[in-house]
Amino acid sequence: MSEPGRIVIVGAGHAGVQAAASLRDEGFAGPIVLVSEDRHAPYQRPPLSKAYMKGEATADSLVLRGHAWYPEKQVDLMLGERVVEIDRAAKSVKLASGRSLDYAHVVLATGAEPRPAPFSGMELAGVLLLRDLEDAEKLKQRLANAGHVVVVGAGFIGLEFAATAASKGCDVQVVEVAPRVMGRAVSKAISDFYAEAHRTFGVHLHLGVGVSALEGEDGRVRSVRLADGRTLPADIVLVGIGILANERLAASAGLSVDNGIVVDAAMTSSDPDISAIGDCAAHPNVFAGRRIRLESVQNATDQARVVARKLAGKPAHYDALPWFWSDQGDLKLQIAGLIEGCDQFVLRGEPSTRSFSVFGFSAGRLRVVESVNRPADHMIARRLIAAGTAVSPEEAADPRFDLKARAMAKPA
Repeated sequence: MSEPGRIVIVGAGHAGVQAAASLRDEGFAGPIVLVSEDRHAPYQRPPLSKAYMKGEATADSLVLRGHAWYPEKQVDLMLGERVVEIDRAAKSVKLASGRSLDYAHVVLATGAEPRPAPFSGMELAGVLLLRDLEDAEKLKQRLANAGHVVVVGAGFIGLEFAATAASKGCDVQVVEVAPRVMGRAVSKAISDFYAEAHRTFGVHLHLGVGVSALEGEDGRVRSVRLADGRTLPADIVLVGIGILANERLAASAGLSVDNGIVVDAAMTSSDPDISAIGDCAAHPNVFAGRRIRLESVQNATDQARVVARKLAGKPAHYDALPWFWSDQGDLKLQIAGLIEGCDQFVLRGEPSTRSFSVFGFSAGRLRVVESVNRPADHMIARRLIAAGTAVSPEEAADPRFDLKARAMAKPA
């Protein structure tokens, strides 16, 4: 029997590292190369906007799998290296260093990159993004001496950082062009609750207004000019206006791309010898009923496990329920399912207690549950939605109704 060929994994975030781990778990004994542009050992990214910024986590505590795991599992970890070309005909990848690697299969875990800002001033000192550990370290250092902080974008990362900056005594202004915070990701009830919560944290919200320019003096940012003419003082500006799939490598190799690298349910691209997983992958999602791209740790790791099973010759089909979380101040938001298409929302619990859930329905079918400081609701919701268990809006809103019993009940 011939030896298994080399698998090259491009990208060492949660998706790439999990792919390497799951390949070994599934019994793959061939060579694995994990290529990362980052010079740091692979690490967790979600804590960068909160625990790392607060000093509750360090670079070492964020390391994925531990430094010794890679040599122990015979995973060739190439740090500070970039894949610049995939030669599909020759079945090799070319690195920026000039080296080439032959492959039997490539797993693209290239993630996403910040959406370009539509305003000037991004080159000014003090204007930062939060993509990686080095960005987080710059933000952390500058936050220690910052008086005025402006966050452009009221998504998860922007609000997580805003809450952290406010807790350190900074004057924090959040600017969001949409009329509400986290508008594309959560229900209006959750959005309204978090807007008020951030005001109690000391964060000032400017909703429904865009940024016209970042203004500086001597090469350093000094203010943010809004589209309505107002000016906000700024020592630090964090820009978080969304991300785009990092699909350039795939596109240059002639793979099908459409808001991400197009894959099937086994995460296989238009080339059967190349897969894509995580933030960069546009996959058919059974819960959305169409092809979508998800940006979450859960999605990244679950898709990595699917690819590993496929490459080990086992049945592989991605059908995991999407779920997400965000820690903002003392509030933990956990979301099970997808909000799109929901036409009815009901509350379970009371927002004034800072512990409640919002259940979203589409044509009477439970599609999403958003929980604030209610982890039990979240776990029950994941079981209910994944199994397609029927729950009515009236039952969900009734605190006396036993959702756990319904979730645990065996189908008739």
